[in-house]
Formats: sequence, structure tokens, C-alpha cells
Amino acid sequence: MKSIQILLLFMVTTLTASAQGVFNNQTNAALQQVIEDYPNRFRNITGERLREHNGFTDYKSKISIPGSVDCVISQVNPPEKICTWTCSLFVSNNYEQALQKYQELFDQIHNTIIRVKGEKPFIITGTFAAPDQENKSASIRFQFHPVPQLAQSLRVELNMIHNENWDVILTVTKQAD
Repeated sequence: MKSIQILLLFMVTTLTASAQGVFNNQTNAALQQVIEDYPNRFRNITGERLREHNGFTDYKSKISIPGSVDCVISQVNPPEKICTWTCSLFVSNNYEQALQKYQELFDQIHNTIIRVKGEKPFIITGTFAAPDQENKSASIRFQFHPVPQLAQSLRVELNMIHNENWDVILTVTKQAD
């Protein structure tokens, strides 16, 4: 009887340890930091000013996802107070490579548990949608369960878009009213 209890304890401990790794990666850690700073209009993660264009000012983000091409915070010039964090995660002229990266990043974000101080933990979920080569774009809008106060106006999207190349882009912004 005692050996069965020890075996069960070992199995539960092993399963718990391996399950924790599913939600612990560098993409999730960066995304959590961005979401935490969303109520501050990304003030704590805004780096040096890069450029002004078409009524926007772009700043380098202090938070980036490892391996990303570029992460930028765009602010609509006054009187608006809208800010967007955009991270270009992958660029390629090869559809299959871009699709693989898009799927990989979706898998890293989907079912992520976000813990923000002062809020109950919430889970980010989404439904995978792959673009075909003729469609030239796909967008996954993630949902939050349960929806915390912090995320009432928050939108997190993963996009795969073809302009000159296939771009995989993660965006955190205010959702449209």
C-alpha cells in the first residue's frame, strides 16, 4: 500500500512539473509584461523615439520577443491617447516558413495564463486560422477567460500578412469602440 502511495505521489509531482512548462516561455513572459503596462499606455516599456509619420509617433519597445525583427510602440499624436505595441516576429518570402512560424507562435500564446498584480489570473485563447497563399492574410484575435478589468478594452492579435514578403505580427492595442 505504501509503495502505491509513493508511486502516485511521484506521478502527480512529475505531471505537475511538466504541465507548468507548457505555459512558461519567453513569448508569454514578454506578452505578460506588455499587457501589464497596457493601462499605463505602455509608458514603462517605451524606449527611444524612432520617427513621426501620418499623425503617429513610433518608439522602440523596451520589451521584445526573443528572435523578433522589431518591436515598436506607436502613439497617436494628441488629442488621442491611443497606443499600440506591435512586434514583427518573422519576415520571409517563403509561405511555408512563415506559416510554420505563425503556427508556432499561436501555439505559444494560446492557453497562456497571464498573472497581473491586482487582477485575477486569466487565460488567453484563440482559434487558429491559416491564410492560403491567394488570400494574403489571416488574423487571430485572442480572447480572455475570465475577462479581467484590465482587458475590458484590450485587443491581442496575431497576424500573417503578405505585402512584399510574408510578415508575422503580434499586436496589443485598444479595441475599437
